Amino acid sequence: MILLNNITKQFGKLRALDEVNLDISLGKSYALLGPNGSGKTTLIKSILGLVVPTSGTILFDGKSIANECDYRARIGYMPQIGHFPQNMKIGQLIDMMKNIRGEAIDIDDDLIRDFKLYSMYDKPMHALSGGTRQKVSAALAFMFKAPVLILDEPTAGLDPLSVEILKEKICAERGIGKVLLITSHILSDLDDLAGEVIYIQDGKVQYNDSIQSLKTDTREKRLGKAIASWLEQQQFISNVTK
Repeated sequence: MILLNNITKQFGKLRALDEVNLDISLGKSYALLGPNGSGKTTLIKSILGLVVPTSGTILFDGKSIANECDYRARIGYMPQIGHFPQNMKIGQLIDMMKNIRGEAIDIDDDLIRDFKLYSMYDKPMHALSGGTRQKVSAALAFMFKAPVLILDEPTAGLDPLSVEILKEKICAERGIGKVLLITSHILSDLDDLAGEVIYIQDGKVQYNDSIQSLKTDTREKRLGKAIASWLEQQQFISNVTK
């Protein structure tokens, strides 16, 4: 579905991505992990076409995304922090997004309904709490039934009930075979939401395999502990080979 071949991105002297190779396949859900500044955001923005790689190619359904934008209609993106026109009301924003598509399209309003956003349609974005803005962002990401969902810290700022609503929706989308790429610092959430793990550090892919394989290799039952154990192993190997 999405193939990254030797993707490198240089910002001056900083190499944010360093010859990244990934095959993000249809029907799989990926936890994209790594420390702050590891290259996760640059990777996501490269897939979205918001950052142009210094070298390498990205293919979406076998076609290069270079100088293309139509493929983005097949991606639902939930940023970590949504930036919306401050004076626009929730209802106006959702209607605007529908109009931008400019076509008769089947709308998924599950999250609009479950988050009770219909009752807040007349509220302007500047008057919303951070959690409500996050709900709007989530609803927009799922609204057009895109086959690819990229969710950046999707549960951040949500109350416990809303977290469960969103997690149930993500699991439902996973169950019908969509591609999911999820970043989160709350690793306990990812145990339920993802089946694969991609770990990036210093712009390089350090681990790319199933979560179950990681747990088996580290003899841990939870993703958070498995990642911590794997990192300790890598540090030990690094110290021994110096």
